[in-house]
Amino acid sequence: MLYDRYKKFRKEDGTLYKVPFIPITKRSSDKYITYRRGKTRMDNVSYEAYGDANFGWLILQANPEYSGFEFEIPEGSIIRVPLPLQVVLNGYENDIENYKTIYGLY
Repeated sequence: MLYDRYKKFRKEDGTLYKVPFIPITKRSSDKYITYRRGKTRMDNVSYEAYGDANFGWLILQANPEYSGFEFEIPEGSIIRVPLPLQVVLNGYENDIENYKTIYGLY
């Protein structure tokens, strides 16, 4: 699935507005895995969960306690994988629209 996570933040000239942090809502359908340094990679986790290796960013977005950097995740950490993908993406896009309504884009 080709998904452009920046499309809602792109200006007409192609540059981007500041992209805010949008939290990913927890769901009972989410999966949890144990992070193993040197073995767990977000592209592989994304592929296993979604059939697409390009959603590692979404998994990191769902785990903000790790600052969005895969290499900073401590060994043995529990990582939340938000599921199902289309429901999560729809919620994310709705949350972006809500953010834009409340705060605008700068």
